[in-house]
Amino acid sequence: YGTYATLARAAAAFGRAGATALAISPTHALFPGDPGRFSPYAPSSRLFHNVMLADPSLVGMPFPDEPAPDLIDWRTSHDVRLNHLRLSFANASSEVRAKVAAYVAETRPNVSDHALFDAINLHFGGQGWPAWPAELRDPASPAVQRFAAEHADDVAFFTYLQWLADQGLAHAQECARDHMAIGLVADLAVGTDRGGSHGWSAPQDLLTGVTIGAPPDPLGPDGQNWGISALDPFALARTGFAPFINTIRTALRHAGGLRIDHAIGLDHLWIVPDGGTAVDGAYLTMPGDILKNIVAIEAHRAGAIVIAEDLGTVPPGLRDDLSRRGMLGMHVLPFERDEEGDFVSPAQWDADAVAMTGTHDTPTVAGWWKGRDLDWRAKISGRAASLESRTDERKSLAQAIGIATVAPEPAPLDQVLAAVSNAPAALAIYPLEDLLGLEEQPNLPGTVDEHPNWRRRMPAATDQLLADVTVAARTQMLTAKRPG
Repeated sequence: YGTYATLARAAAAFGRAGATALAISPTHALFPGDPGRFSPYAPSSRLFHNVMLADPSLVGMPFPDEPAPDLIDWRTSHDVRLNHLRLSFANASSEVRAKVAAYVAETRPNVSDHALFDAINLHFGGQGWPAWPAELRDPASPAVQRFAAEHADDVAFFTYLQWLADQGLAHAQECARDHMAIGLVADLAVGTDRGGSHGWSAPQDLLTGVTIGAPPDPLGPDGQNWGISALDPFALARTGFAPFINTIRTALRHAGGLRIDHAIGLDHLWIVPDGGTAVDGAYLTMPGDILKNIVAIEAHRAGAIVIAEDLGTVPPGLRDDLSRRGMLGMHVLPFERDEEGDFVSPAQWDADAVAMTGTHDTPTVAGWWKGRDLDWRAKISGRAASLESRTDERKSLAQAIGIATVAPEPAPLDQVLAAVSNAPAALAIYPLEDLLGLEEQPNLPGTVDEHPNWRRRMPAATDQLLADVTVAARTQMLTAKRPG
């Protein structure tokens, strides 16, 4: 799988193809001690980076070639990479070590505390601090201090990895800005795993006794419990909102934009009591005006755009609040329907939102048109797929974008992408899967192991994919329709 160096090369390739920005998944710190936790939306901390994407070629030791099956084997790849990264640390020059020391001295919050968490977590199997020996669950305990002294090399290793990851992201944004007006658009997950680094080093920052999710609605009668925690609004008020400010600054440090996942959470969060289900939840009011003001201020300081995911059950006034602060909402094709459920033409969408054919949670255009998502749901449920409703939906979409075809194959991919490009939006975003015409989506919401979430590998390097004759004609068409 890729590294921040891969991201840099991809950004350059997209820029040469005419792109203005490259939106990426979250790069928050995960759990180096547990390669099974690879979802980017359940991080250990949003204040630090995913070190398993670090690029050791920056210190002259690139990763050796790895097997590249269609699905990523995170555990095997993780072990191989961690061993190579340890080798790069052992061979780091005095100049590199001095740069790491300077990074530690200037980085806030304290990166050494996070590195200590990773060292302990790796030592005890990666399950998170609630599974550690009791004497290590308090970061101020003498036992933790003894561990830090006895495993100083491990702590220094994970500190080095944070520096290496930060350098890789910085380089990726530099490459992006060499070819694009905006560059990277980072992604901010809505919360963190309570058993992670933030929950250990600053538990007072997070909600306890509850997790967050989404309430029951017509599309999800059982609601959703995401199993993660979020910043406590009362703790934020006591600390002058420092944890939130630091989170936004970290996300924007090496980016020209920021997408806020579940931006509804800025106003209120659906909290679920531990041991309960989403149906047992309730809304927790958040200091929305202050949080949105902080995002706007920090984005202005960074010269960055903000995209707020305003999908789902949206509180009254949220979209006006976002627009007033210069933040863009999201118009995502599968969700843009009228009260009867028919598709609305992209030409009629609002101008204060980005236009999108899909997200990582929706079927690809080609997959939706064919009914691939319905096939997956049928496979998981054990019931036969019903394609009749999709036939009616294809007719509705065809009418909305002004085409005649409604046959399940081939998908009218170019016509759909062109229609979305006609939306009166400042920015249009297309998943790479849609540029390539792929049928499988990266993530199927509501599944864990039933679908290979976050494991699908692209069929070739980005520059090779974009050089394909059909794909190149597609990107040229989109660039011509939305120049600059």
